[in-house]
Amino acid sequence: MTGPAARLGILMLDTQFPRIPGDVGNPVTWPFPVRYAVVPGATPQAVVCEDPEPLVQDFITAGRGLIDAGCTGIATTCGFLALIRPRLAAELGAPVAASALEQAAQIQAALPPDQNIGVLTISAASLSPRHLAVAGVPDTCAIEGVEDTTFARSILGNQTVLDADAARRDLCSAARQLVARAPQTGAIILECTNMVPYAADITRATGRPVFSVYTYLLWFHESLQPPVFPAS
Repeated sequence: MTGPAARLGILMLDTQFPRIPGDVGNPVTWPFPVRYAVVPGATPQAVVCEDPEPLVQDFITAGRGLIDAGCTGIATTCGFLALIRPRLAAELGAPVAASALEQAAQIQAALPPDQNIGVLTISAASLSPRHLAVAGVPDTCAIEGVEDTTFARSILGNQTVLDADAARRDLCSAARQLVARAPQTGAIILECTNMVPYAADITRATGRPVFSVYTYLLWFHESLQPPVFPAS
């Protein structure tokens, strides 16, 4: 937690892997104060690879704590939680930005008509049509997973160590594969919030703009605490 003036509350998974700068769960990532709440039992494995339904009430309870502490908008630290965003928003009575995938419609609208979105996800096998539909991801998007990589094993295995150089290589390689397989990809969305530290590397590797939970929450926070401009 940082500062009593935090408007953005972030619901954290129950993790032990390193939250390096750029990760949504590291407060130095943000150019504004944020407030965190960990949801007990919400491990990466439980949220990504299993059914998150038993955890919904725990997310709501933690979200209410953030609202009571003064937060006026809520975010999460896993793109797969797009599934529960409608219920979180309804129960909390506040706007909820649950997944980087929720930017999809806006990004697609900005692209030339012959280009589509590509999604880089920690688990293509787990990212179902239902996740994509709830988040508003167009059917035309290409999806590339990073299963069986050092990065995925560190995050999904909730390991206490993270080889950032290996993770960078993993993600850049997967992004290049995505663009090679779907050359019409005009922009890439990083489903996984832990991919943000490598966004600049992915752009350099592919020549494509990269959107993430970081770009999403910068926009989201502007509505929670709009800038004050000097009087003319």
